Amino acid sequence: MTNPTLPTLASMLVVFALLGSALPSQAESFRPGWRFAPPPGVTITEGRPRHALALQANVHVSPVYLRQVVPYATSERSGTIVVDTRDHFLYFVLGDGRALRYGIGVARDGFEWSGTHRVSRKAEWPGWTPPAEMRKRQPGLPAHMPGGINNPLGARALYLGSTLYRIHGTNEPWSIGQNVSSGCIRMTNEDVIDLYGRAQLNTKVVVLS
Repeated sequence: MTNPTLPTLASMLVVFALLGSALPSQAESFRPGWRFAPPPGVTITEGRPRHALALQANVHVSPVYLRQVVPYATSERSGTIVVDTRDHFLYFVLGDGRALRYGIGVARDGFEWSGTHRVSRKAEWPGWTPPAEMRKRQPGLPAHMPGGINNPLGARALYLGSTLYRIHGTNEPWSIGQNVSSGCIRMTNEDVIDLYGRAQLNTKVVVLS
């Protein structure tokens, strides 16, 4: 007497094999780190973009930029934010030799800065008013953009003293770990929401060169 489950089992194995060969991109999505989705209609290339709908980026962001608690020796008090622009990390000091570390995007060449400030304002889904200098460099920028998912400042913003600089979210997650901004510190929206909940007004922010 034959076992009726054997043909069924064999068929299932064939289906799984076909699925595995047909979906390599899904298998790759399980690589360590995280994977972002490009904007609708935009393709990703590792080389130089050949047209306006191509974006040069690495869809897989290194796991080193994932939010995590790490050993961190510092003389700064718990609750202080330390921004390491060289290594693309932001540390929220926890005390006892530990900090919560986030991956960040920082200023591109010519826009670097360092110093100590305080969080002077916090905003959820902030609007964006590009400075006059930036609009002069990029004439196509709007005078003002309301807050929202398409806003370059992302989900949250921490304003630093009386400067034009902010720690803010981004709708360009591929920029984490890169030198891309005009001086602001970029975080993923998920990370800036987390930091926003921890940092209070008047929190000390130390930006290292």
